[in-house]
Amino acid sequence: MQNWRFENRFVNELPGDPEESRHPRQVLNACWSPVLPTPVAEPRLLAYAAEVAELLDLNHEAITSPAFAQVFGGNALVRGMQPYAACYGGHQFGHWAGQLGDGRAITLGEVINRAGERWELQLKGAGLTPYSRTADGRAVLRSSIREFLCSEAMHHLGVPTTRALSLVATGEEVIRDMFYDGHARPEPGAIVCRVAPSFIRFGNFEILAARGDRELLAQLVDFTINRDFPELEGDPATLRSQWFEAICVRTAHMITHWMRVGFVHGVMNTDNMSILGLTIDYGPYGWVDNFDPDWTPNTTDESGRRYRFAHQPQIAHWNLACLAGALASLFPDQQILQASLDRYVAVFLEEQRTMTAAKFGFKSFDEHDQALVSEAYRLMQIAEVDMTWFFRGLADINPTAPSLESLREAFYRDDLFSRHEQTFATWIQHYAARVRRDHSDPAERRAQMNAVNPRTVLRNYLAQQAIDLAEEGDPSRIHALLDALRRPYDDQPVSAPFIQKRPDWARERAGCSMLSCSS
Repeated sequence: MQNWRFENRFVNELPGDPEESRHPRQVLNACWSPVLPTPVAEPRLLAYAAEVAELLDLNHEAITSPAFAQVFGGNALVRGMQPYAACYGGHQFGHWAGQLGDGRAITLGEVINRAGERWELQLKGAGLTPYSRTADGRAVLRSSIREFLCSEAMHHLGVPTTRALSLVATGEEVIRDMFYDGHARPEPGAIVCRVAPSFIRFGNFEILAARGDRELLAQLVDFTINRDFPELEGDPATLRSQWFEAICVRTAHMITHWMRVGFVHGVMNTDNMSILGLTIDYGPYGWVDNFDPDWTPNTTDESGRRYRFAHQPQIAHWNLACLAGALASLFPDQQILQASLDRYVAVFLEEQRTMTAAKFGFKSFDEHDQALVSEAYRLMQIAEVDMTWFFRGLADINPTAPSLESLREAFYRDDLFSRHEQTFATWIQHYAARVRRDHSDPAERRAQMNAVNPRTVLRNYLAQQAIDLAEEGDPSRIHALLDALRRPYDDQPVSAPFIQKRPDWARERAGCSMLSCSS
């Protein structure tokens, strides 16, 4: 760590808050506020991601040293770090929420690794900032474990995401009302170090537009293009139009992958949308167990289900439209923004077709396939079929002698299997006929399907089991899960304990089905 080279362009090239106190306030004419992490009582490393450590030129000895826990627990700084909290706003559940900002996240700085790559290091749960409002700036162990594991799980699934370097216990308790029902209790605290090329969000631009600060908005846009989109070329006007189109395309790509693996973010507010098209802010997320397009993992969203699984592509478009609105004053021709929003739709639909063909084992997707695919999803929903198990089982079907045998384990309820068995059998016959028309090599088709349909996903009950053990002082399940999630498409012995469908006891249990935004 002592050899790290920091190039902290965000704080050096953009205006900051002249005030250095932590008290909550509206931060005007600034993109960030200087703030140090609040020290903790007893920082202790619980887990780290070796792949992320390698990105940062860190070896095992460096990470397991006492100095590492001190730095990434918020008790010490490395030479060159310039900690800050970013100022941003956002639309939350469809409504403008005003200034939000990094209320419990503190960026330590931008490291340039030996390969010349830029990586921002951010501590989540590191204490009060000017954006904490009435909160304490801390994070509990359960939410920190979920963020740590999911960041790495998504990366290994091939989904664009921020990464997680480390999980550090603080040795302190945090008071949280998990269910918002007036029964707050102390929980162990922890800090995750998140890593990404940039943590700039849609909301960083929205807050400046809402305040009418056009000059700073233009400065932030040009800074972001220059630092985070170096591949773009042209005059300033051309760069800005290319940049917004790139954001739309990257977002479409991210959402396609969410839908492919059955991931539901749960809190798709505009302040949780990365300008790089990365999955960011892992709160009440979840993976679809029994297939339900209307499922949301967020208890806060239970009534409206705005962020339900099937609605995520539309919400991403809505969020991009909010960003377009924030940028409108910088674009004399509004049609440029609309063209990029249309580009999002076109790219998503095209990638969705490609993704669907791969998931179902078709060489390509044509209009005649839509009815077959729609019927599959309809049957999966009414019969409570596990999404992950269904697609792995579908790869094992013999097109020349199709049967339901390889799909039987995907059903959650025997009574629903019996009720819908004949309908599924009929669908399988139509599916097999469709596959035979491709004249695919069976082994190649199976490999194609298993390369996009994961065997192992971070189901909520698996994360909760790791949390339960860790709260008792045993982090071993975190390490075991991390190992299994590194190769999610493979059948491997290390994954065997983690591939099972959601058990019945987890159907309604807190943390295993839906979760609140409480951290």
